[in-house]
Amino acid sequence: MNHQEALTEYLAAFVSGLVQAGVKDVVISPGSRSTPLALLIAENRDLNVYMNIDERSAGFFALGMAKASQRPVALLCTSGTAAANYFPAVVEANLSRVPLIILTADRPHELRDVGAPQAIDQIHLYGNHVRWFTDLALPEFGQEQYAFNTAVRAIKEATGHLQGPVHLNFPLREPLLPILEPYPFTEKIKELKISQGNLTISNETAREIAEQIQQIENGLIIVGDIDKPELAEAIHQFAQLTGYPIVADPLSQLRGSTTADSQVIDSYDAILKNEQAVNLLRPDLIIRFGSMPVSKPLTLFLKKWRQSPHIIVDGGSGWRDPQNLGTMMVQCDEAIFCHTIKAFFTEARQTQYFSIWKDLNHIAKETIASYLKSMNDLDEGKVIYELAKVIPENSTIFAGNSMPIRDVDTFFHQTRKNIHLMANRGANGIDGVVSTAIGAAVYRNPLYLVIGDLSFFHDLNGLLAAKLNDISINIILINNDGGGIFSFLPQSKLDRHYELLFGTPIGIDFSYAMKMYGGEYCKITNWGEFDQAIEATAEKSGIHVIEVQTNRQANLESHRNMWRLIGEEIDRYFEAMKNGH
Repeated sequence: MNHQEALTEYLAAFVSGLVQAGVKDVVISPGSRSTPLALLIAENRDLNVYMNIDERSAGFFALGMAKASQRPVALLCTSGTAAANYFPAVVEANLSRVPLIILTADRPHELRDVGAPQAIDQIHLYGNHVRWFTDLALPEFGQEQYAFNTAVRAIKEATGHLQGPVHLNFPLREPLLPILEPYPFTEKIKELKISQGNLTISNETAREIAEQIQQIENGLIIVGDIDKPELAEAIHQFAQLTGYPIVADPLSQLRGSTTADSQVIDSYDAILKNEQAVNLLRPDLIIRFGSMPVSKPLTLFLKKWRQSPHIIVDGGSGWRDPQNLGTMMVQCDEAIFCHTIKAFFTEARQTQYFSIWKDLNHIAKETIASYLKSMNDLDEGKVIYELAKVIPENSTIFAGNSMPIRDVDTFFHQTRKNIHLMANRGANGIDGVVSTAIGAAVYRNPLYLVIGDLSFFHDLNGLLAAKLNDISINIILINNDGGGIFSFLPQSKLDRHYELLFGTPIGIDFSYAMKMYGGEYCKITNWGEFDQAIEATAEKSGIHVIEVQTNRQANLESHRNMWRLIGEEIDRYFEAMKNGH
């Protein structure tokens, strides 16, 4: 067997392993050293191939597909700095627990560290940001089962209890052309199956927690970023039995369900800006699922009452406790935890603690609605509120970082429209947001990306993936000409160098970019135009950008005025309670 035959059978076996283990999508960045893998992947009839020329965009594009499909997605590039450009997406995948399979072609060992072109040290390139790394053996005859098993193991490592990226490095010698005729994928390889169960909780521990809950009425359930379809109903039933309110982060998937949950508190961020509420809503027990929510007031609230017992449930067997608040770590599948604990309850419980939370949630939402109804000027918070009203059923909202995700937290309330909410909250970066959203749009459509001007500019070239792969996406561009979130931070009090270092206005006319990528663009001037623009997207395909131009200072004042009004209404509520009304 010659080199070309050995190369073909070895890499074909690897690709077959990916397919058998559940990979359906592969994102390829073009290059020379990756040629044999790219050709064999493209030749395989069971794989969908997406080309993405810019590796940084490609990494986030694959991330978005993996997040939306909840399946591992493979990502292939050539050797050298191409692999380094995947790094930001690998970091996000690690922290967000998203299964990416990074395949990097490399020079053979004799061409490493000797000054060969397009050769960098790719061994453990991504460090501790991947679940597993291996530098594969050079392709040779008789190693097909090894290549196949390595692919299967890679999927196992990426989709275990603690999901995340893996990195496989392929040293390849020239010539790099595989044999594609006859069809190179055969049934000669022995299958390797992986069976993995869920993490469970013992009856003894479940009984202990159930007894603790039964003795405590002032309990709080917190659900952060977690996307497990079976979990919503389990948490709903668990909350009803315990009588505890559910503080539901927008990425908890508890706000957009077709079945509204009366236990859900979705205006906690506004409520906890009120000092009296913080002092009177002390929880005697906290049970948290998912990562820490977006809300800073909630974080400060938990820190204030850090002496309260705090149970953290994590089906990924990780350690999600950035503030060191946990008193009990339960490594158990979240739905199994809820079902196991509820078996110790005979009937649903109603608590005064929940009633107060529910009243305050109603007050906050009514105040927000009244305040926004009276507002005619274009406002960043009202963008989210209006979008929630006119967005089609079964849509997805992808929120950019900085202000958009925080405004989604404040202004997107429970709906029966079955709206899925997504964001990149692993590293909270503004890089790759456009590409991630476009990747997600492959599986979730219609998708509406809400993004600021700096984030949009940062990943503008990501639009090429939508153009080349014929993917439809609707982008609501909130343009306040700079970094709006810094207006809410202490830096805003420093006049000196503020605009240069933090405001960072860029003054770009984005309409030209839409012409370049073949998209449609409109800039709205009032809310009627906004509603019409959103409704029009329902019947169109392609790239659509709806720009909403706002003012940073006016946005800051608007938010503060609204929070002040909510605070005043909450104070009136507590005053009435004291007076027995």
